[in-house]
Amino acid sequence: MGKQSVAEQFVDILVRAGVRRLYGVVGDSLNPVVDAIRRTRGIDWIQVRHEETAAFAAGAEAQITGSLAACAGSCGPGNLHLINGLYDAHRSMAPVLALASHIPSGEIGLGYFQETHPDRLFQECSHYSELISSPKQMPRLLQTAIQHAVGRSGVSVVSLPGDIASEQAPEKAVEHALVTSRPTVRPGEAEIDALVRLIDDADKVTLFCGSGTKGAHPEVMQFAERIKSPVGHALRGKEWIQYDNPYDVGMSGLLGYGAAYEATHECDLLILLGTDFPYNAFLPDDVKIVQVDVRPEHLGRRSKLDLAVWGDVRETLRCLTPRVRAKTDRRFLDKMLKKHADALEGVVKAYTRKVEKHRPIHPEYVASVLDEIADDDAIFTIDTGMCNVWAARYLTPNGRRRIIGSFSHGSMANALPQAIGAQFTDRKRQVVSMSGDGGFSMLMGDFLSLVQHDLPVKVVLFDNSSLGMVELEMLVAGLPSYGTTNHNPDFAAIARAAGAYGVRVEKPKELAGALKDAFRHKGPALVDVVTDPNALSIPPKIKAEMVTGFALSASKIVLDGGVGRMLQMARSNLRNVPRP
Repeated sequence: MGKQSVAEQFVDILVRAGVRRLYGVVGDSLNPVVDAIRRTRGIDWIQVRHEETAAFAAGAEAQITGSLAACAGSCGPGNLHLINGLYDAHRSMAPVLALASHIPSGEIGLGYFQETHPDRLFQECSHYSELISSPKQMPRLLQTAIQHAVGRSGVSVVSLPGDIASEQAPEKAVEHALVTSRPTVRPGEAEIDALVRLIDDADKVTLFCGSGTKGAHPEVMQFAERIKSPVGHALRGKEWIQYDNPYDVGMSGLLGYGAAYEATHECDLLILLGTDFPYNAFLPDDVKIVQVDVRPEHLGRRSKLDLAVWGDVRETLRCLTPRVRAKTDRRFLDKMLKKHADALEGVVKAYTRKVEKHRPIHPEYVASVLDEIADDDAIFTIDTGMCNVWAARYLTPNGRRRIIGSFSHGSMANALPQAIGAQFTDRKRQVVSMSGDGGFSMLMGDFLSLVQHDLPVKVVLFDNSSLGMVELEMLVAGLPSYGTTNHNPDFAAIARAAGAYGVRVEKPKELAGALKDAFRHKGPALVDVVTDPNALSIPPKIKAEMVTGFALSASKIVLDGGVGRMLQMARSNLRNVPRP
């Protein structure tokens, strides 16, 4: 191999680490790296219209593949735009490497044009953020950054001045074998023994599952059967735990439904499996609680624990299940299954009243039809806000579908950028962006990226001309809605003007046909569905003191709408309840 520049060495190491794309916007300080990509096989430069999109796209790619993904921003304002998407990736535990190119190294600290200090700015949203101030730091610093991102499942940021990137890389530099996957973590024997005793001593055990149950569905089901436990989940646990689950009692949280809240409060022992569920107002304070998590810093930061178990959920359950005493009393489980079915029966009635004739269209109806029509292995990216409600209640996981959103960071405008990253992983797989009009319009410029790269993403736009979740928060707090109305154009016309497929739907009877036509279209498509801004109805007895941020119990607020096929699933599970 001939002499390399720092930029060329940087790109070669990315390729060796499995990175296949670098999302970003070009700029002078980035030019040496972008040119190195142009000349390197195995990696592509993915041009987007906004660096925030680049970070969201990389985070989504990492979540879909489980492998390292990367993004980049030029000096100053360019890399500052990355920060929101990087926060989301970091809080979603997505392994992402961000390149923050920098001003000329000799000007740092002198108030130069576009000067910032990215090595400081990104510290809170990364496991590692460092500045390359000399070629001698390569390749060790980049390798260290990669191993932080992969090993700790989060973001690493490397700041690189453009002039350093152009310099010659050191000869005979030490290149280490890169860590590109994470090991499993098994709890210690003392923790397993203590957990066995707690379970054996408890009459009523509930499991509450989060995204840490990924890959552990068989183990969770086997464990639930052995101890006759109802199984609830957080929103990020939905795609991993809800399907093929005869113990399902729904979801807890503001968007919750069913009997998950009751199951977590009426048990003797609550076991939190792989969840960093942030809303402690939903968690009980008068039952014993055990938490199992692969990240020890998560243990006990939401509630007081009787036992903290550091380990992967799957490995923990593989050790635990054979050692606990099998329970035979199903009374608590069956009671929760019946409560779950009854709760869903109650809310489904509002959804079934003339929904096929209602104008503006019920957003619940849109989500329900979308769930029926979408592919069995579709990837859904979900905008924050009311789209979260419809996804939580209507999208049916099956072990093959994926559901990606800004579920921990809660950012607007995430769905379209995440769809870009998801679609690049597989152009033949159906990717559907469930976008709200507020989120879509915030980063609407990157709809042009779909057209430019001919990505067949399907944007289903829930267009209610309002910031619906913000209106809900104001109503619950006793405030009149203010500043929440959007004056929207015909988004379908904008899509067509951009060179994509676009259709506007205002009548329910036209919805299914419009979605099918859009899905059959080989390129990018947008379905602008005009939906009812008053889809949520709030009971009159809600009190402001019940609210702390989003911490409002589903037992105290009813989101007036259906629950899709979940009622059918709950009814099916009831068939397993022994009759007297």
